[in-house]
Amino acid sequence: MKNDPAADSVPKPIYLKDYKAPPYKVPSISLHFDLHDEKTVVISKALYTPQGQQSDGLFLDGEASLVYIQIACKEVPYKKVKGGIFIEKGELPKGEFELEVKTLLNPEKNTSLSGLYKSSGSYCTQCEAEGFRNITYFQDRPDVMSRYETTIEADKKEYPVLLSNGNCLSRKDLPGGRHRAVWQDPWPKPCYLFALVAGDLSYRESIFVTASKREVTLRIYTKEHHLDKTGYAMESLRASMKWDEDRFGLEYDLDLFNIVAVDDFNFGAMENKSLNIFNSRLVLASKDTATDLDYHRIEGVVGHEYFHNWTGNRVTCRDWFQLSLKEGLTVFRDQEFSADMNSAATQRIEDVRVIRQAQFLEDGGPLAHPVRPEKVVRFDNIYTKTIYEKGAEVIRMLHTLLGEEGFRKGIDLYFKRHDGQAVTCDDFVCAMEDANNEDLGQFRLWYSQAGTPSVTVSSCYDAAKKTFSLTLCQHVPDTPDMKNKKPMVIPVKVGLLDENGLELSLDQRASKSAVLRLAEKEQVFVFENIEKAPVPSILRGFSAPVKLHFDQEDSELVFLLCHDSDLFNRYEAAQKLLLSRLKQYYVQGLPEMVDEGLVRAFSHICQDKNLDKAFVASAFSIPTEGNLIFHFDGFDPDKIHKIREFFKKSLAKSLQKELWQVVKENTLETEYSPDASSKARRSLLNTALYLLAHLKEESIKEHCLLRYKNANNMTEKFGALLALEVMGEDGVIEDFYEHYKSEPLVLLKLYRLIAGSSRGDTKKRILSYLERDNVDLKNPNTAYALIGGFAESCLVHLHAKDGSGYRFLGEMTKKLDNLNPHVSARVVQGFRDYAKLDKDRKVIMKEVLEDLLKSKISANAYEIVDKILQNPDS
Repeated sequence: MKNDPAADSVPKPIYLKDYKAPPYKVPSISLHFDLHDEKTVVISKALYTPQGQQSDGLFLDGEASLVYIQIACKEVPYKKVKGGIFIEKGELPKGEFELEVKTLLNPEKNTSLSGLYKSSGSYCTQCEAEGFRNITYFQDRPDVMSRYETTIEADKKEYPVLLSNGNCLSRKDLPGGRHRAVWQDPWPKPCYLFALVAGDLSYRESIFVTASKREVTLRIYTKEHHLDKTGYAMESLRASMKWDEDRFGLEYDLDLFNIVAVDDFNFGAMENKSLNIFNSRLVLASKDTATDLDYHRIEGVVGHEYFHNWTGNRVTCRDWFQLSLKEGLTVFRDQEFSADMNSAATQRIEDVRVIRQAQFLEDGGPLAHPVRPEKVVRFDNIYTKTIYEKGAEVIRMLHTLLGEEGFRKGIDLYFKRHDGQAVTCDDFVCAMEDANNEDLGQFRLWYSQAGTPSVTVSSCYDAAKKTFSLTLCQHVPDTPDMKNKKPMVIPVKVGLLDENGLELSLDQRASKSAVLRLAEKEQVFVFENIEKAPVPSILRGFSAPVKLHFDQEDSELVFLLCHDSDLFNRYEAAQKLLLSRLKQYYVQGLPEMVDEGLVRAFSHICQDKNLDKAFVASAFSIPTEGNLIFHFDGFDPDKIHKIREFFKKSLAKSLQKELWQVVKENTLETEYSPDASSKARRSLLNTALYLLAHLKEESIKEHCLLRYKNANNMTEKFGALLALEVMGEDGVIEDFYEHYKSEPLVLLKLYRLIAGSSRGDTKKRILSYLERDNVDLKNPNTAYALIGGFAESCLVHLHAKDGSGYRFLGEMTKKLDNLNPHVSARVVQGFRDYAKLDKDRKVIMKEVLEDLLKSKISANAYEIVDKILQNPDS
């Protein structure tokens, strides 16, 4: 499955501007799979109908072994071309015709996990973005929507469960111990939503009654011994279905909904119509194997894939450049769902943390691209934080500008207009415009301009006129493919607090917040009848994905931390206080201790019993090393690491009494529950232990060892393990491995912990685990945890002065590329800080990157490396 760029010189980009509608519609297709490990036979029969202006012939994407292609039982002459085959116009009937294609597959050797492959003894498929061409020859593009009928034949003893999209029409036993199942999907869909699963699986079943009183059978399939771990995923599915009805009026449209958990999967999950295929780590959970974070992710991802049934399946994207049409919108929906199911404030904090730590990094480097890209080499490479998370922020800004009622009117019109169609981001914005009689022409720049806008704020109080003014200036930075950008429409949500911490009314409706629409390079907004100079709370709820520059005194930040009604901005105040100190230490050197003013502020929120415990835990999160790179002049990873470690230890020493009190108050001998309040308690408890561990005192070590031994759930056990890792307790790490070595999903947590460790022997530890029999880099989860974890979380060793980190990542990239180009393209993004490096580090990294280009890496990885090298100053 590997692409060799050297075979056809340099991989060529594909451009959005070159889009043309397909020459043929395919209203129906039937697929017949005769499943065998080394020789699976696939026969497809597709009905082709000419549409629009006809081309010179028919191009079919395909990479499988082709046996024949025929029309009316006669073989059709074709030319082999790059990426598929071409049939000349003269070889095709003038009207509608049925094209039959026979291919041979070897699922066991398909390590790319794209198309049809084997995972832990089961057959399964992954067709997004372009995996269907690995199964048969077809117009593999999302704007070709067909009704599918799928016949599956397999050995009944080995593969008793045969699943595909839609409804099961029939099952039949066959001679020779084989059997057959026929599935039919009544809804037209693009081929990327096709799915097949065959295996020895068991299922958990439930019934959901829709708002219109239809019964839907819900099933979650997995191996028999994992069935007891599927309960929370089922609860999450039921909650998702109810929430989508209540919030958006959207019902499920079939009588059966299946989820299948597989061990080997490139993505988190896939929304195939009525047959969602999930990475096992996002389905299976028990208190003894999963942390609260795992439970939270399961809930969010189950919701995400279910919500795709409408925002992605019933209405899909015309081409892959429009990927955010379905992904950005669905991420927004799953974020709203998770906020309603848990703490809304901490959900928002976590969403923004991802934007800042990952998407801003993407936007500010060589891999920057718009929410709707203009060109790409491999569509696999646009499954990015920009498409997903920034795309969700674009949807959220529309929600902020139009309000809940206006947004809902736009969504309703969008579905009414485009149900059953493949459409564009512009079509979505048009629906919002027409439903609300709004002009969103300038807003569309969020889809076409890359980069993170900066918003600079200054304030002025006029006592004589009793007015308070805010001056907002915006700047959209240059990115590798785009200069001299236009001003954006930026919704800036603000509030004003009086000297007692009370909210001032900002309009006739006594609103406590106002949304300022910044649409020019500079605008002044004036608030009247303000009796005294207020304390402004700017960008509440992170109302736009921008970098905010607003100089406030520490006293104002402490005031906001203690009084702001917007919990996100209370968190922001804490983060700004932390960041200001870290910047100060970076420039001036380390002091004896953290200053008392900062300690008092954190002591206050630590002891405030009225605050959400999850929020308090979030407020104590210190900016990551990757995040700090963007705030400091120069690039010294060793210095950044040293400052963070000092800060954690100093803060822990100053707040030792308060942190121990947190541990005491939140240590409860109760049955585990993944409800929001219990998760918040455990989050705060583990945060306190983690900080205390940096003191490396014997009493803390003993407490953590006892907690590790006696914990009745994985969240508290792993929290203790993390604290013990900080204190260098290798024996406990090995004990954890031995205890869970037959639980691969649990070991992923250990792998990521080890890969992100700042210890001097981190690379050695990673290599030692790679030598163990139960560690397999062909599994994407393992690769992302051990190698991806090093690239993302271990900057102090990745950027080692001697270049050992770069060479290690380069060698791992080559190894992974031979197995799975999708995985290698993700891991190689660890080199994206190239432009920020000092001269010596840059020379070494460049050598490693150029060596990768010479090594005939896949087009997936080639595109990433080439972008990094082509933009050395971005």
